[in-house]
Amino acid sequence: MRSATAFLNKYVVPPLTVLSENTYLSAIRAGMVSIVPLTIIGGLFLVVSFLPVAGWDTVVAPYLPLLQLPVTATFGLLAVFVCFAIAYDLGTRLKQEAVVSASMAALVFLLIQVRPEDQTLSMDGLGSRGLFTAILVALVTVRVQKCFTDRNWVIALPRHVPAVVYDTFLSLSPMVFLVVAFWLIRFVAGVDINQALQTAFTPLVFALNTLPGILAYACLVTLLWSVGINGDNTLDAIVAPIFLQYLAANVDAVAQGQALPYVTASGFFSTFVNVGGTGATLGLALVMLRSKEPGYRKVSRLSLPTQIFGINEPIFFGFPIVLNPIFMIPYVVTALVLTTCTYLLMSWGLMQKPFVAVPWTTPPIVGHYLVSGGDWRAAVWGAISILIAMAVYYPFAKAAERQRLNAERTAERGADV
Repeated sequence: MRSATAFLNKYVVPPLTVLSENTYLSAIRAGMVSIVPLTIIGGLFLVVSFLPVAGWDTVVAPYLPLLQLPVTATFGLLAVFVCFAIAYDLGTRLKQEAVVSASMAALVFLLIQVRPEDQTLSMDGLGSRGLFTAILVALVTVRVQKCFTDRNWVIALPRHVPAVVYDTFLSLSPMVFLVVAFWLIRFVAGVDINQALQTAFTPLVFALNTLPGILAYACLVTLLWSVGINGDNTLDAIVAPIFLQYLAANVDAVAQGQALPYVTASGFFSTFVNVGGTGATLGLALVMLRSKEPGYRKVSRLSLPTQIFGINEPIFFGFPIVLNPIFMIPYVVTALVLTTCTYLLMSWGLMQKPFVAVPWTTPPIVGHYLVSGGDWRAAVWGAISILIAMAVYYPFAKAAERQRLNAERTAERGADV
């Protein structure tokens, strides 16, 4: 066991840590997180529009077009906000003028969404369909901006001019280059960037909405956490745009009165699998609340209030779970069991699929109810999920408890000799 741990620490953990701290992936992650409030606002108006209450559709029918406006202004413009937010964050990280970075990225992104046949913006490209394009444009824009700045390929005015004027002229050269470059690609060469990126990511987009695909994701997230790497953060830059795309498609389906197409939309994993934090460790805390081992008992009681809001670092590092085989096994298994059961229940139509965004800190059961748009069956499943997590953790927790108690007794006997 020591050799396996040494191998992980030496060969596995360092490269994955570098990946999780990568500047560009961090910017994507931060940009995606920053638009969560927008999806929550849109989701609230969506819930009001389609409350699961008998007769509500008749009451709300005259006001439905009005209520749908905030939904369109949030979900319908997701890619624009994502592009701006990622470029701003990356500009800050690369020590550029962040507002200028974000503005240039938004300009380029909007440029390539213009339809050449009638000179109007393609609304499809401004929403979830344009998310991959928005990410690419944001990263390329700021990288080009930094390249021009570092090489002094800019128009620098005297320092005594107002800062806003100085910064504007600094951005002129990279802005001209970017506009011309993307104009040539999109309109002269006729490359549909949105479609090209959608096609490139189609295998991943398809896989993550399948049971094997989401199980592979759940396994990878929990395994990364098990070796001390924040699995959610590491993979969020890759999967968050896809899960958000699923959510936007489900929102559109609800508005159109159609069946929801995606099971694993944003909220599936954070709410239905990460019950009380990644690995559903709320179940472990409840099992060990009355542990015979004082250390486990104290950590469980101290961590329980934070786990109700999805923050499980106190128990994760307090037991610990990281690099601890006794707890690593149920940690991964619990996530896989909840992923499988939830996926099947939603696929069979026994529970509503996610279509409302809620903060990841929303307590279990409440979060289950809200994410599913007020489906009481989801709330019941939330309570059952906690019991399942407790059942999976129980034998391993008791084994760890016995192991520690035996070690303490041995130490005491050695002290008495």
